[in-house]
Amino acid sequence: MSTNNTPNLPEAKFSTGAITATVWKNPSQFGDDFRTVALERKYKDKDGTWKSTNSMKVNDLPKAWLVLQKAYEFIVLKNNGTNAASSFNEHMSTTSYVEEQIA
Repeated sequence: MSTNNTPNLPEAKFSTGAITATVWKNPSQFGDDFRTVALERKYKDKDGTWKSTNSMKVNDLPKAWLVLQKAYEFIVLKNNGTNAASSFNEHMSTTSYVEEQIA
């Protein structure tokens, strides 16, 4: 467990419209880090307040599939340690955080 006071930031975030997939890097008690993906949909309630949910409407499913595919590609390339991963990481960001808005 980290002793510094830096917040746990996502490693990557992929969005299209109101749908976002966020990649989190988590420490393991066995020494190997693992990644999880959180999927959410933003919406406004009847009062106009922004909320988020993990439930998707049928028309959200193609967008959810797209951002989950991008998150999966990011994780696989990150875990492979291949030249493709290096190229991908250099292209996307010089830091450890990637955020991609998908049209």
